[in-house]
Amino acid sequence: MISLKSKKEIEAMREGGRILAEVLRRVSHEAKPGTKTSDLDRLARELIFSSGARPAFLGYKPGGSGEGYPAAVCISVNDEIVHGLPGEKKILFEGDIVKLDCGVEYKNIFTDATVMVGVGKISKKAEKIMRVTKECLELGIGEIRPGATLNEYAKAVENHAREKGFEVVRDLVGHGVGHAVHEAPQVFNYADPRMKKIILREGMALALEPMVNEGTFEIVLSEDGWTYLTRDGKLNGHWEHTIVVTKGGCEIITDL
Repeated sequence: MISLKSKKEIEAMREGGRILAEVLRRVSHEAKPGTKTSDLDRLARELIFSSGARPAFLGYKPGGSGEGYPAAVCISVNDEIVHGLPGEKKILFEGDIVKLDCGVEYKNIFTDATVMVGVGKISKKAEKIMRVTKECLELGIGEIRPGATLNEYAKAVENHAREKGFEVVRDLVGHGVGHAVHEAPQVFNYADPRMKKIILREGMALALEPMVNEGTFEIVLSEDGWTYLTRDGKLNGHWEHTIVVTKGGCEIITDL
């Protein structure tokens, strides 16, 4: 069931979104050649806790069972798509592209966002996939308004990615957010009849997150049990915002 957020909940979401945006801004500035990804995670934890919030991903158990996620921020590099594990031995190098995916819980309300960072000087193809993926998110957000369907968002994302020579990931999706990290509905990044049935209403909160691959849309799960990668080893782009559907369109809650 898709929940609508009250004015009080949306205000808490705004506050949490500002915290999350600042955390991602600060952490992204430290993504430099030679940086240990464990140091980025450590910084994210310190910033979140010091702001009075809680890292939403730390200890998170998909499906409510199994080992909890061991970090506050997912750090996915190059062909890693989502849920990349930070670590002492996972070090950033010149030319890497990094996805920093983080969530916070503030006043019992969740927000979720992802930013991309180029480490030092990056290649033209890396620059392109970063730019195009962000454009996909922006174009998709432009379709969010009461009365529209989620398929309009999905078509905008998929069409732009394909026009630029990329493919969107099909096996990973965006989602509702607010009362939990992941809520209904699932938000595909490609056109699908199921998305036509979901009519947007004022008060819906969504985590919109295009995931765009340089090559095939196919993905694989790493041996670590968390990290999803492109099947062909080519680059991936991933940007994400939490948004709330408003009377006149939508509000980007996690805008930097």
